[in-house]
Amino acid sequence: MKSKLALSAIVAAVAVFSQGAFAQASSPTRAEVKAEAKKGSLAPAGEGPQASVPKTTDKTRAERKAQAKADEKAGNIKPAGEGVDDKTKVASGSDKTRAERKAQTKADAKAGKLTPAGEGATK
Repeated sequence: MKSKLALSAIVAAVAVFSQGAFAQASSPTRAEVKAEAKKGSLAPAGEGPQASVPKTTDKTRAERKAQAKADEKAGNIKPAGEGVDDKTKVASGSDKTRAERKAQTKADAKAGKLTPAGEGATK
């Protein structure tokens, strides 16, 4: 029993120390890290590459506000939200009443048109 415990302890120790050796072999040396830092190729903390956004515009704030008011009066601005026009909304619900749907289902069941449970729709 003691030999099993000793053997498993040795195997665990070898596994732990071998991971550290492999990890250190692939990482750069301290001198390489210092040389890269002195080169200045690293960005300061929290300042990664950012998308370029034009910071200037050809219009003043007053001109933009006037344009927005004119667009609002003309109805060219979409309302806040999902951005779906009233004309393109999909009609929700059914055009039949519940009683009509039940009657249709009963007629389909009587005629054998319903898909049996578990078989799914066929294409």
